[in-house]
Amino acid sequence: MTTPHHPNLPLPGETPLFSPDLEWLLPYLMVWSAITVPSVLLGWLLVFPKAGHTRWLALIPGYNIYILVVGVARLSKLWFVLVLIPGIQIIPAILVNVEVARRFGRSEAFGLGLALLGFVFYPILGLSRAKYEIPSEPLW
Repeated sequence: MTTPHHPNLPLPGETPLFSPDLEWLLPYLMVWSAITVPSVLLGWLLVFPKAGHTRWLALIPGYNIYILVVGVARLSKLWFVLVLIPGIQIIPAILVNVEVARRFGRSEAFGLGLALLGFVFYPILGLSRAKYEIPSEPLW
């Protein structure tokens, strides 16, 4: 006698992380990652020196986010922690990018572009003539 299969559980041979129903998505995610990750890293390699940090800090996973939040955006370490919390991280991530844009004299709309299309906007910011500005008091 066979046991009934619950629809939310993976079938034998499947894992919860990979389902044959999502098999079509993997090539798209690989192409998306191959385009976005190098482009954002290139942008950070150009932006970090403008903010007074060495270029190679952009290449260290995790620490590059810390430098972006605390070093470039000049926000407190609490913001770095908030960026790491799943579920709420989207709001702090957007606000951090808006703050990065402000530090370079750009608008909040440009900051939203950094957050949503960073693979386009970070290289634009890095290649632009924008100067890094340190305001006298933190904005957040």
